[in-house]
Amino acid sequence: MRGLPAGAQTLKAVKERGTLNCGVSQGLLGFSSMDDKNAWTGFDVDICRAVAAAIFGDPAKVTFMPLDAAARFAALQSNQIDVLSRNSTWTMSRESSLGLMFAGVAYYDGQGFLLRRDAGIDTALQLGGKTVCTQTGTTSELNLSDYFRANDMALKVLALGTAEESRKAYDDRKCDVLTSDVSQLYAERLKLSAPDSHIILPEVISKEPLGPAVRQGDDQWFNLVKWTLYSLINAEELGVKSATIDDAVKSPNPNIRRLVGTEGEFGEQLGLAKDWAARAVRAVGNYGEIYERNVGTQSRLSIPRGLNALWTQGGIQYAPPVR
Repeated sequence: MRGLPAGAQTLKAVKERGTLNCGVSQGLLGFSSMDDKNAWTGFDVDICRAVAAAIFGDPAKVTFMPLDAAARFAALQSNQIDVLSRNSTWTMSRESSLGLMFAGVAYYDGQGFLLRRDAGIDTALQLGGKTVCTQTGTTSELNLSDYFRANDMALKVLALGTAEESRKAYDDRKCDVLTSDVSQLYAERLKLSAPDSHIILPEVISKEPLGPAVRQGDDQWFNLVKWTLYSLINAEELGVKSATIDDAVKSPNPNIRRLVGTEGEFGEQLGLAKDWAARAVRAVGNYGEIYERNVGTQSRLSIPRGLNALWTQGGIQYAPPVR
């Protein structure tokens, strides 16, 4: 293929276009939503900005495409987007039957339940016979029926097309419970008419590893997206932040030197400049900075790091080394 590795077309197309086409949600606070100045913000948005910075040295060279759950994978398959960075769960069937590949886990999530505080329920095992609102075309639907069946509980489901419709139905008391990934429940709770009168139950009933997805068949692009994500996680582990990136470039630590491009040819191996990872961290910060700013302590969501803490801090976020 004109001197390129087999299938290596995506990076070439992105460079020629001059912008990265990134699929995001239609508006999930903390992950991908428009602010009052019509600028996209959020955790998933920052992952795409990091990829754009790694390629172009400019995090603004991204075109965001808002997609609902039903359209998201088709948009990737049909080349409308280069990467899907939209609270999507990595599952076997999505890779084996949809022709996709997940480039890593950006956010470890799990499905939970939100309900009114005055219902007097404090465990999901008390939800038998309740009407539960969920979104069609998501892993939540199957998880929900599995959980109720496994615990021999009666289930009434109200499945709606969008997250917004599900939330509105719950707010209008058309159902007793709202179920989705816990991160999404934190975001949806803020949009309810009286957020403090709703609780999220402690049970997490599924594994929902969320991360960026790409098409199968272009290993170079898969590696580029994967290692950009891993560079952000490694940067946090090595203490490299957006504000200290210039100091990191002078560091004698070989792990930091490989990460920021002062040693080795890791950028060139991805088809990028030597300082690809330094560009990404300078633009959006390391993984911890991205987390805290969008969904953690510095955000309205205030979601505890939990599993998304680094492996050295009691979580399971762990990136292979740049070497």
